[in-house]
Amino acid sequence: MLKEMISNTKCGLCPRGCSSRGDFCGACSAMPEVAAVYAHKGEEPPISGRKGITNIFFAHCNLQCIYCQNHQISRRHTEPNLIALRSVDQIVEATAQSLQTTENMVGLVSATQYADLVPPIVEGLWAMGLHPTVVYNCGGYELPSVLQKIAPYIDIWLPDFKYSDAELARRYSNAPDYPQRAQEALRTMFQLVGSNLPTDDNGLAFRGMIVRHLVLPGQIENTLGCLGWIAQELSQKVHVSLMAQYYPPSGIQLPDQLNRPLNAEEYRQATERLHALGLHRGWMQELEASTNYRPDFAKENIFSSK
Repeated sequence: MLKEMISNTKCGLCPRGCSSRGDFCGACSAMPEVAAVYAHKGEEPPISGRKGITNIFFAHCNLQCIYCQNHQISRRHTEPNLIALRSVDQIVEATAQSLQTTENMVGLVSATQYADLVPPIVEGLWAMGLHPTVVYNCGGYELPSVLQKIAPYIDIWLPDFKYSDAELARRYSNAPDYPQRAQEALRTMFQLVGSNLPTDDNGLAFRGMIVRHLVLPGQIENTLGCLGWIAQELSQKVHVSLMAQYYPPSGIQLPDQLNRPLNAEEYRQATERLHALGLHRGWMQELEASTNYRPDFAKENIFSSK
């Protein structure tokens, strides 16, 4: 277990170093809070497969990005009616049930603030005779020491690399140290699994790392910096998922530059730099992706537009 990561004086689960769990992110110290266990078919092909991945959507987040598409559940204060599960046993049971209809894949989505619960959740599945491929889907703002401790339970690392610009990280996520911390985290993940992403006969990955980057409108230099660091400091062989799905979440006051989707010229610059840097493994979303992937956690079918 990872109980030693949390003391009476410090959380120890992420770089914020809060005096107690939830001071910044709002995560409950007494019990986990999960908004949904949901079969999602919109992840990268080696993770979603044909039937989708069973994603566990943890509430709250250690970044609190002002433009978060999951803002309904990621904020410090999440509406109680949007919390579906509040114990490890409930999470394990719901995950086991979902796995009956999805690929044998489980995604831990924004689990950083509950990293100490990764072992009991995965061990709970093992105790039921289930051994899914476990994907750690995070914002990249991680502590290497925590990643090392949960590594025996993780098969695929799926981090964001959001910012190369510290000032942008401060304005949008209140995390001026994000570039440094994310680079440390990505290096740790790379050391653990390398650049390969082996797949089985059905094209499903079972080990490796995929780095995601969401291109933000008006911030192309930030994107170029992120891609450059991956290619030059990590490896040109790393699988990169370049994402164009940004849209302004409704009901949230945003800076002017974030009040629009990405435009074609910005995405062209991003994709051209990706190729120029020799990052030849991975995926690129279509620019029209901003009209898709708009979750509503108040609906039974979270990613449905109906």
